Amino acid sequence: MQYKASVNKLTRPLVQQLVDEADKFRVNVQKMENGATIIDAGIEAPGCLEAGRIITEICMGGMGTVSIHHTEYTDKWPLTINVYSSNPVLSCLGSQYAGWSLSEGKYYALGSGPARAMATKVKDGVTEPVEELYKELNYRDEAEEATLVIENDAIPPVEIVDRVAAACGIPAEKLTIIVTPTSSLAGCVQVVGRVLEVAMHKAHELHFPLENIIDGSGSAPICPPHPDFVKAMGRTNDAILFAGQVHIFVKGSDEDAEKLAKELPSCTSRDYGKPFAQVFKDNNYDFFKIDGMLFSPGSVIVSAVESGNSFRAGKLNNELLEQSFGG
Repeated sequence: MQYKASVNKLTRPLVQQLVDEADKFRVNVQKMENGATIIDAGIEAPGCLEAGRIITEICMGGMGTVSIHHTEYTDKWPLTINVYSSNPVLSCLGSQYAGWSLSEGKYYALGSGPARAMATKVKDGVTEPVEELYKELNYRDEAEEATLVIENDAIPPVEIVDRVAAACGIPAEKLTIIVTPTSSLAGCVQVVGRVLEVAMHKAHELHFPLENIIDGSGSAPICPPHPDFVKAMGRTNDAILFAGQVHIFVKGSDEDAEKLAKELPSCTSRDYGKPFAQVFKDNNYDFFKIDGMLFSPGSVIVSAVESGNSFRAGKLNNELLEQSFGG
C-alpha cells in the first residue's frame, strides 16, 4: 500500500470529541480499573444518531466522511447514511472491518476500528499482525494511543481490554474502547455505515486487485432499531443487502471492472431473497452456514477511470426492505 496514513492518529480528534461532549451525544465515559477509557454508546447510555455518525468515522480510521440526510431513493425509509473515503481499501479493510475476534469466558465480540492496525502477536518467535489481512495490505499503524470499536451489549471484561492494549503495544490507559449495541441508535448507524466496507470486503473475496481500487462512496437507509438482537442485526444487514448503493472507481481493464460490477451485488448470492433474520434462522443461527457472498450492497456502479466507462448491476428491493424494517 503506497499511502500509509496513521488511522489511529487521524481518529484521535473524533474520539476526543465524544469524550469532551459526552452529554451532548448522550454517551457515558468511564475509566476501567486498568486505566482504559470505555465509551458506552448504547448500553446504559441512550446514545444518538450523531454519536453513531462520529463512531462510523472513527471505525473508518478518520479517512472517511460520513453524513446523515433524507433521500427519496427508497419508498418508505428516507433517513440515509452516506459514507465516502479517499482511500477505501485502507479505511474500510485496514480499519473499519470487524476482523479481530475477542473472547473471554462467555464474552465474545468482534473488534473493528483503528486499533486493529496496531495489534500484533508472536507466532513461532516472529511478530506478525493479529489478522492475516494486514500482511496482504502491507500496512501496520504506529501511534501512542489506539481506539477499538466493539458491537456488543456489554462492556468487555478487563482481561480482554488488557489483551488488546498489550497487542497494540501500549499501556491500557492509552486505549479507548467504544461499545455500540446493535439494538441502539448509534449501533444501527455504525453498522449500516459499513455499506462501502462490505463492498471492499467482497471485492477482496472475489480476488479483485485491491491496489486497483482508488476511490469509493456508498449509502444505505438507516433502519429503526429493534430491542431483539436477531431482528436488530437483521435490519442493519438488510439495509445494505436490499438498498445499499456503492460507487467504486478502479484502475485496470473494462473487462475486470464489468466483471466486478456483475459479481458484487447481494442478489448474486444463493441466500438472497429473504430478510436476513429469516436467513439466519434458516441456517440454525450459524453465520458460517450463510453464503459469504450475501454480505454486499444491493446495487453497485464500477467506473473504470482509464477508459471512462461505468458498469452497473444489482437492484433496490423495496418489498424486502419493508418486510425487514416494518415487521
